[in-house]
Amino acid sequence: VQLQASGGGLVQAGGSLRLSCVASGLPFSDYVMGWFRQAPGKEREFVAAISWSGIGTYYASSVKGRCTISRDNAKNTVYLQMNSLKPEDTAVYFCAAGYRVRDHYRDYSYSRWGQGTLVTVSS
Repeated sequence: VQLQASGGGLVQAGGSLRLSCVASGLPFSDYVMGWFRQAPGKEREFVAAISWSGIGTYYASSVKGRCTISRDNAKNTVYLQMNSLKPEDTAVYFCAAGYRVRDHYRDYSYSRWGQGTLVTVSS
């Protein structure tokens, strides 16, 4: 199983980025997909999640209204569109896959993790 995240980079405050995560080695359309992030010196935190069908979406209050999670099951890919970025969004962003997830907001619900992609937002 491999989750390959990409799309991170350096952006000015107010800018946008789209993260992608391509999954391989698992039945992608059976899995809930999530994005988490970890800032320097802080614990990993939930950002967003999407149900296997794409119908259900879940967001942290800190990003709701600024981020959109989506997925393309034909491409085994989940996306995170981030707009109006703030310096406090600076973190390594991880994608994760979970099967039969009960609590979309908890990292223990996800069994597979990618390597992360760094997002840096300058003020």
